[in-house]
Amino acid sequence: MTGGPEPISAVAREALERELDDLRTEREAVAVTLKDGGGDQTGDRADQADELERATELDRLDRRMDDIRGRLREADAAGAPPTDAVGVGSTVTVRFEDGTETTVQIGEVAAVLDRTMVTADSPLGGALLGRRAGDTVRYVTPEGPASAVVLSLGDRA
Repeated sequence: MTGGPEPISAVAREALERELDDLRTEREAVAVTLKDGGGDQTGDRADQADELERATELDRLDRRMDDIRGRLREADAAGAPPTDAVGVGSTVTVRFEDGTETTVQIGEVAAVLDRTMVTADSPLGGALLGRRAGDTVRYVTPEGPASAVVLSLGDRA
């Protein structure tokens, strides 16, 4: 990662936007329970603790929503993912030593997407950064040294 604005793929953008929508829905549901004490006016300490917990949850949701909005703004500033060399946001097709081929996306956070996401700070992701089609990358896995050949960059039908 460059330290500057990093692009993201269309799939990653879609996943972040979907997460943002889900968080908005969750936030609305929690916020409703805080209005007028959630409809329970008994006012004992348990009610106060529950209200504090809901307020804390709202803060957590707001922080995550702000993080996502910031990441989307950063991606807008960065522009499209690179197509000539592998970078964050790139879609890359690689062939491993055993002959299998797979298409992965280089991203920041694997949990946002699916198992085809490779984070830029993972062994394979780090080895792929800056590479071009035809390059061979070497990296270390928990099972030992490995290598792969970059077949192509960009979506593959």
